Amino acid sequence: MTAINKQVKQAVRDKYAWPGGYPLFIITSDCAALCIDCVRDNWRGVAHSVVTGCHDGWNATGAAINWEDADLTCDHCGENIEAA
Repeated sequence: MTAINKQVKQAVRDKYAWPGGYPLFIITSDCAALCIDCVRDNWRGVAHSVVTGCHDGWNATGAAINWEDADLTCDHCGENIEAA
């Protein structure tokens, strides 16, 4: 069993990086980008996928800052992920 990444938990608690206040997004094991709101709304599925090692699109592996990609969208809801 794997524990949920500390970066992911922190990003879900506060969707902005500290220090700096840059907006965060989640990266999954299949290299998808998810907005924090979708991860929050589907937290049970995310936690289950991470703990069981399931690669169903919800297995969150880390959090990142969208530095420059103004066209980056959430692979679940399709909403734009804010660039820093």
